[in-house]
Amino acid sequence: MRFVQFILRPIYDLLYHQFAWTYDLVAAVISLGQWDEWVRSILPYIQGQRVLEIGHGPGHLQVALHERGFQVFGLDESRQMSRQAARRLHKKGIKTNLSRGLAQSLPFRQNAFQNVALTFPSEYIFDPLTLTEIQRVLMPGGRLVILPVAWITGKSPLERLAAWLFRFTGEAPGKPGELNPELKSLFVRLGFDVRKETVQQESSLLLLILVRKLGNGKKV
Repeated sequence: MRFVQFILRPIYDLLYHQFAWTYDLVAAVISLGQWDEWVRSILPYIQGQRVLEIGHGPGHLQVALHERGFQVFGLDESRQMSRQAARRLHKKGIKTNLSRGLAQSLPFRQNAFQNVALTFPSEYIFDPLTLTEIQRVLMPGGRLVILPVAWITGKSPLERLAAWLFRFTGEAPGKPGELNPELKSLFVRLGFDVRKETVQQESSLLLLILVRKLGNGKKV
């Protein structure tokens, strides 16, 4: 499994950068058209007004958040994705608040946001530097919402094939169990309360990690 992921990593990198213009099509194909619905599944968990989306990609969640009246900011390291998201927002007549940068060094002030959202992030989300930065920019009581994985659960031949491909590539390893103890311990040391929740959709199952900043937080 790790070997397969190692082989696929350069392909994912190209898809997110040089071939970003194909991202929506590829995401729709591999998810059997469910990708946008998966991404939007986090909307009920967003609380307060100011939201930072890390890894905004082509900007679909940015649009959905703006349409629901949130004050939305976005950050992505990909120049190509930033351009796609900006074009999508401009077509909707939405003012952009997009920045380019790394999650390990967020260009925002302390206690700036009531929410931080990430959908299908890569390994950087579990970097202690990333979580430390998220802890810094979240207001006390603020929430981090992570959608790390989805499982296709439909029973048609095509859905079974898609589910197998997700397992084979490591995109959907196993079914949701307890949170990794080391990850949970890291959240606790940073001053977070953390829990997981699953969302059952018609032909898929989503995992959400819901993290709340306690008080003024702590330092690792």
